[in-house]
Amino acid sequence: MEASGDTEEPPLPLALTSFQVSEEFGFLLPDPLTELPAPYGPWMDIAHELPQLITSHQLRSRVHQMPQLSTQHLRGREELHLAHLVLSFITMGYVWQEGEEGTVQVLPRNLAIPYWEVSHALGLPPILSHADFVLANWRRKDPKGNLDTIIALPGGESLRGFILVTLLVEKAAVPGIKAITRALGAMLQRDEETLHRALEELAGAIEAMSAALRRMHDYVDPEVFYSVIRIFLSGWKDNPAMPHGLIYEGVSPEPLAYSGGSAAQSTVLHAFDELLGICHRQDSAAFLRRMREYMPPPHRAFVERLGGAASLRQHVLRSGDARLRAAFNRCVSALAHFRSCHIAIVTKYIATAAARAKAGRAEPGAGAGAGPSAGKPPSALEAKGTGGSHIFSFLKSVRDATREGMISA
Repeated sequence: MEASGDTEEPPLPLALTSFQVSEEFGFLLPDPLTELPAPYGPWMDIAHELPQLITSHQLRSRVHQMPQLSTQHLRGREELHLAHLVLSFITMGYVWQEGEEGTVQVLPRNLAIPYWEVSHALGLPPILSHADFVLANWRRKDPKGNLDTIIALPGGESLRGFILVTLLVEKAAVPGIKAITRALGAMLQRDEETLHRALEELAGAIEAMSAALRRMHDYVDPEVFYSVIRIFLSGWKDNPAMPHGLIYEGVSPEPLAYSGGSAAQSTVLHAFDELLGICHRQDSAAFLRRMREYMPPPHRAFVERLGGAASLRQHVLRSGDARLRAAFNRCVSALAHFRSCHIAIVTKYIATAAARAKAGRAEPGAGAGAGPSAGKPPSALEAKGTGGSHIFSFLKSVRDATREGMISA
């Protein structure tokens, strides 16, 4: 089992490929594998049936019958990422099959040990994260370029829409990621014209990300997201439904706690924050820094390098160039607007949906419906994100801190 994870620091300007960042796909895994080698057929068989196994309450028994496979036949980053994706989805289904009131305390060794080994090889935590759910979970469905997911959970078309819209946001960011390296190079060369162009490209990319994010309204049903999908993104840290964490049998006798999937695990926004010098408030900054532990290590290294680079904000201020200042402010404004779009989506898909679910629970005879356990919508994370943050105070703090990054005339 091996991963190609060379993160040796190149000289500035940054070479994207040194950080496993693609010129075409950004932080997305380019053309992920969709099948593992033959010895891993038992994992793939379960993974391809996950939605049916979970809704028919058969996944746990299937996992118990699964052979414990050695990870030594996995070769290279692509096979490891697909193995991590598959084992992550199986784990989330196993833990949450019976909803938040029917959780387990132990992940069985035939799942826990290979999952731990693959996670260690990739430098990722043993839980479903943005790196699995979105970055490594896409394939081309046909020659026209239509996309589909590789592995699914309950949620049907809404789950597919949620993953693929998030993927489109990541893809829209690619020109902005490339603009980062151009901006840093232009600062070194004191080439204000190239820097101005790079900032305009970055602003355009962030605006395109907002347009992609708004497509969530077209493809994801709020009730399905809240009642069916969301629980499978939930972790076992800062979650009242699993206050003691999860024992990974054969790995640790003590329970381990990991946060669930979160948009805060996307490297894109961390990279833009670092470039633009956005300073978040203490609590928000601490949560964001913790979420970096859920990124592939080369992507995390990219963000850290940006944090150590020369200050773009100071460069623009010192230049006294009104065009540069306007382009910089357009980037900051676009990023704040993106975060406002995210707040609007969270309001619709979590706050409003939670209020509806609460009202539904209060009605006589409520309970027949869509959630994993007899249709009961989850309530443990009504005010929190799946990553465990107090969602609205966090998102508004991050958005407001972004706005404060504007350079006044």
